[in-house]
Amino acid sequence: MTQQQTPNPAPDTGKVALVTGASRGIGYGIAEALVARGDRVCITGRNEDALKEAVERLGPDRAMGVAGKAHDPAHQSAVVERVMEAYGRVDHLVNNAGTNPVFSALADLDLAVASKTYETNVLSALGLAQKTWHAWQKEHGGTIVNVASVAGLNASPFMGTYGMSKAAMINLTLQLAHEFAPIVRVNAVAPAVVKTKFARMLYEGREEEAAAGYPMGRLGVPEDIGGAAAFLTSDEAGWITGQTLVIDGGMFLTAGV
Repeated sequence: MTQQQTPNPAPDTGKVALVTGASRGIGYGIAEALVARGDRVCITGRNEDALKEAVERLGPDRAMGVAGKAHDPAHQSAVVERVMEAYGRVDHLVNNAGTNPVFSALADLDLAVASKTYETNVLSALGLAQKTWHAWQKEHGGTIVNVASVAGLNASPFMGTYGMSKAAMINLTLQLAHEFAPIVRVNAVAPAVVKTKFARMLYEGREEEAAAGYPMGRLGVPEDIGGAAAFLTSDEAGWITGQTLVIDGGMFLTAGV
């Protein structure tokens, strides 16, 4: 995660993005990329202090933050209302907020934990898509990018509930892309392991070993995902919808015979 304020952002594009779970990690990397190209952004997160720090780094003239839990319908309504009040539009929605509260075999999984995971990882994205659709995008167009995971494309031992939720996120992307076409484009990104606090259990203390299976020779960083999300929300991606862009450093190349 970049610690310094985003330097010399481009001239204002007039476009506005809402990025959830963006006080750090992948969400912050996406917000940073959008600010750098000239968008204004509203970021969300549960920790108000961390959110304020992120806004300062992004630049208060280009960013604002609204604290709350992504799966809370009241928070969803409030954040969309705040964006419309502050900026008058919400062109891009990036559903990044997510959780993985347990590492467990499915045979022993507490179903209440699975329910919480789906609520945060899938239903929050649907709820915000509904609200941005009715607030702005239905009449004016825009884009949605859902942050999924390679865990949603393959078996993920001891991360089954997370993987199932991300598979659901990929299918949600397809459903929304079909329903919202042609006025709103909806795509997803599916990263492999990215060096964030959220994923630290997958590489901390063994990064060289964890990266050994990647043909690109390293793990991902938030900027890798930020650049992809910026592309998918840009005019250059104007004929792309319903797609899941795998960003995995070539990881799946090792699955051949």
